[in-house]
Amino acid sequence: MKFRLLLWLLGRMMAKASRDNPAFQKQLEGKELVFQLHSLDGKVARHYIVHEQRVRARRGVHPQPAFAIGFKDGAYGFATLTAKNAQLAFMQGIQNKDIQIQGNPALVIWFQGLVKYLKPKKSAPKDRKEAA
Repeated sequence: MKFRLLLWLLGRMMAKASRDNPAFQKQLEGKELVFQLHSLDGKVARHYIVHEQRVRARRGVHPQPAFAIGFKDGAYGFATLTAKNAQLAFMQGIQNKDIQIQGNPALVIWFQGLVKYLKPKKSAPKDRKEAA
């Protein structure tokens, strides 16, 4: 359930960034593709459509994604995508064969670069004013 929610939220965040974030939009330039994240057990799948510098998300499996990333199950997918060092967790998963990539591996690297634009910006700590 957490993995399904995370993939939905990822779609919402990418859709918003594709409307509002110029750096994110620049990464989408010239890309017209569909990619997919799913669990290898077949329980969870979501695909993302990149078209005209916008991202839309749809549930389910797409018949011909440009690339697909499959996690052994939803719990593993959630743990990997939310890990402190997600890149290391991702690489370990590929080595352990807990993550499978289908399609163009160069686009997977593009996607990993795209995700960095979705992380919330850290705000400066606000001074606490004590009531006197």
